[in-house]
Amino acid sequence: MAKSAEVKLAIFGRAGVGKSESTYRHQATIDDEVVTMEILDTAGQEDTIQREGHMRWGEGFVLVYDITDRGSFEEMLPLKNILDEIKKPKNVTLILVGNKADLDHSRQVSTEEGEKLATELACAFYECSACTGEGNITEIFYELCREVRRRRMVQGKTRRRSSTTHVKQAINKMLTKISS
Repeated sequence: MAKSAEVKLAIFGRAGVGKSESTYRHQATIDDEVVTMEILDTAGQEDTIQREGHMRWGEGFVLVYDITDRGSFEEMLPLKNILDEIKKPKNVTLILVGNKADLDHSRQVSTEEGEKLATELACAFYECSACTGEGNITEIFYELCREVRRRRMVQGKTRRRSSTTHVKQAINKMLTKISS
């Protein structure tokens, strides 16, 4: 049986998938590993306390704006800053998504602006349409899962190394006391 991992992902922004807050579970095989994604779509809920709780819960984040609504785009950087504050000292794992790509005729935010912001946020950028499926939405979530798993591995190695150091220090102290 394939090894299984669980990843908690949260969607923030006024152009999320749903109209009301919902949680979805989706299982997929990503790079030969079975991954269960627990996806929380906050649907742009503005309750600060609830939003902070969702941010603490999540491991990976999809920041979604509506390409036909400049105001939703302008909320992305402040949202990232709140995430950084809540998740510190860890780096936040996120992807920036411009939604409603099917409404290009009503576009208020250019693709280049989205790409520039993603560069500033040090994250991947996608444009898609949740309505038509344009833009390979599945790949957005798979890529975010890959990044969460990469970060876990790096943090796990760091943790193991530091705990090994602590064990070595404890043994050295014991040996020092015995030889004294």
